[in-house]
Amino acid sequence: MKDEQIVGLYWDRNEDAIRQTQLKYGSYLSKVADNILANLEDSQECVNDTYLGAWNSMPPHKPVVLATYLGKLTRRISIDVFRKKNREK
Repeated sequence: MKDEQIVGLYWDRNEDAIRQTQLKYGSYLSKVADNILANLEDSQECVNDTYLGAWNSMPPHKPVVLATYLGKLTRRISIDVFRKKNREK
């Protein structure tokens, strides 16, 4: 499925948007999170938070390049988790 179709599903509030995002970008997002956190469970949680963040931010945002948009969300969420974990030590 093309990015604009997936974004359209988010705008239509169709839950299939998350499934399609996971199919197309799940491994990419997992890799982004794992490169920052080096922890499988935390990485999976960040990817799930990315799906929720995408769901909550579209609309009003309508990203042109979905991979970049999702990667940025994942990176921001992962860095926040990393900082929180290291602050506790």
